[in-house]
Amino acid sequence: MTSYSRRAFGAAALASLLAGCGVGGEDGGGGAVAGRPEAPAPAPSARTGRSPSPSPATATVTALARSVPIRLQVPTIGVDTPVVRLGLAADGTVEVPAITAHDRAGWYEHGPAPGQTGPAVMLGHVTVGSYGDGVFRHLAQLRAGDRVVVRLEDAKAAEFTVFATRTVAKAAFPTQEVYGNVDRPELRLITCGGARDGDGGYQDNVIVFAALDPSGAASDLGDR
Repeated sequence: MTSYSRRAFGAAALASLLAGCGVGGEDGGGGAVAGRPEAPAPAPSARTGRSPSPSPATATVTALARSVPIRLQVPTIGVDTPVVRLGLAADGTVEVPAITAHDRAGWYEHGPAPGQTGPAVMLGHVTVGSYGDGVFRHLAQLRAGDRVVVRLEDAKAAEFTVFATRTVAKAAFPTQEVYGNVDRPELRLITCGGARDGDGGYQDNVIVFAALDPSGAASDLGDR
């Protein structure tokens, strides 16, 4: 990860604080996490009983120049959404996209951009209160090998391949796995999932892990 992204994630660290997951009322989040990159290895997932497995080895890829993501496309689950920028909330946790009828995915702008070395993080709602389903309502259906395309402001596209999808208890959120240093461009898509809790929120987080595809890096928008 670049020194830029290391400093940015350090600034976000209060603890592994989870926001709500957009189920109405005042619970308006989308599975946001303020992580601590230097934290010890995460506790095993309460749902799987083990820590997430590492991604498979892939061919060497060339990282892209930093460029703001403007659109996210996940064909397998029918996602084609504009992307908004997310910073930090007043309490130090990562912001989440606004609750709207046409809700959008958001990118944590103080970390790597999609295609840069390190884990780019994008958040989305599973539900948006009275508006119904959120943009990431089917995120848990993604499987290894599925494709994720991020359109960039510089007229390029970064294509990623999913290598893992995990549902984890919020209390066991794998901060290091999500925000920790990696030596290649990767992407994290995060929302809520699992059973509802007593407050109308969700007990778990759904996390998709993807790596930049060598054959899809820096594709021109006009070629797609």
